[in-house]
Amino acid sequence: MLAVHTSPLAQPGTGDAGGLNVYVVQTARRLAERGVQVEIFTRATSSSLPPTSELAPGVLVRHVTAGPFEGLGKDDLPGQLCAFASGVMRTEAARPVGYYDLIHSHYWLSGQVGWLAADRWQVPLVHTMHTMARVKNLTLAEGDDPEPSGREIGEQQVVEAADRLVANTADEAGQLVDLYGADPGRISVVPPGVDLDRFTPGGADGRQRARAGLGVRSDAVLLLFVGRIQPLKAPDVLLRAAAHLIERQPDLRRRLVVAVVGGPSGSGLREPTMLMRLARELGIADCVRFEPPADGDALVDWYRAADLVAVPSYSESFGLVALEAQACATPVVAADVGGLRDAVADGRSGLLVPGHDADVWSRRLGELVVDDARRAELARGAVEHAARFSWDATVDGLQHAYASAAATFAGSLTGVAL
Repeated sequence: MLAVHTSPLAQPGTGDAGGLNVYVVQTARRLAERGVQVEIFTRATSSSLPPTSELAPGVLVRHVTAGPFEGLGKDDLPGQLCAFASGVMRTEAARPVGYYDLIHSHYWLSGQVGWLAADRWQVPLVHTMHTMARVKNLTLAEGDDPEPSGREIGEQQVVEAADRLVANTADEAGQLVDLYGADPGRISVVPPGVDLDRFTPGGADGRQRARAGLGVRSDAVLLLFVGRIQPLKAPDVLLRAAAHLIERQPDLRRRLVVAVVGGPSGSGLREPTMLMRLARELGIADCVRFEPPADGDALVDWYRAADLVAVPSYSESFGLVALEAQACATPVVAADVGGLRDAVADGRSGLLVPGHDADVWSRRLGELVVDDARRAELARGAVEHAARFSWDATVDGLQHAYASAAATFAGSLTGVAL
């Protein structure tokens, strides 16, 4: 596996670490449990990192030196792809011929390296976009920067080079065809999963324990945002909606808590305190808690403690936060975009909101805040919906995609269409 721009060892929720990291870790672990040896190549971001680290039995992470360890953002990395590819090639050159059977690249930067490596090693290339420039540019948040044309060109090249493309949803598969001219016959739709052993309902007792541990009052109305703080993820929509909610229900102020769990990322790094300033300008700073990225049990506690989880993103290839929250029996209010239409069962596990108008969002949130019975109904539906998605099912789909890629590749060598 190739994950050039972000390490599977990084904490999701800040910098460039997010759903892609979770995806790589979870699928690699489960492939290894099935007897597939996995090596993940990622760029070294510290001189203290060892050349290799064992992520899990059968899963090795290789840290490739490519450019300065620190100070390089994702937008700087195209200039380091040659150095990264060199490190990957040198590793393979020290192995017996045919050591690697298949390459799975994640995100377009990795796809560029995977394209070269697959050609050199004569192995199939499977690629997962995770996000696409042309999709993001069609749904930009106000004030956000468009993705550069160089990325669009790079993505187009990877689409043409890959033996198999893995899409999270049928909607994403359609975007690959419509926006990039991908061959529908070379696309496998494989939904991501959720760790159903970790993200579980806590019941009423678990909810109160979680709140006590997080310092949240038992009678609080807790609205939760989890993720990277950047315009694309739109945490500002939740803050503005909360301000509208308080205007309509002034008595709610003493109980309302809006928790933002995550760190600045991408274009959000230009103004890392922008969201705090917005809370002050909206007059709701006393209702908002800014918390660092959480992992493990702490993240589960946040989900269990919340009344509702908001996912107001402008675009999402899927939305793992929505699945994790629902698996913990917390309803999700999400933007009606992209993969969130699959991650959230509208009206059964949560609500999908068209657009990003703060007043509309406040009304949808407000409807649920005052309706305990409806929230309880959605909570039951959330658990049922999340149960449909497991990482084992994802890996089932990936292994089918790998087999299809191998068949396509073999056909290209013999000149026979398979």
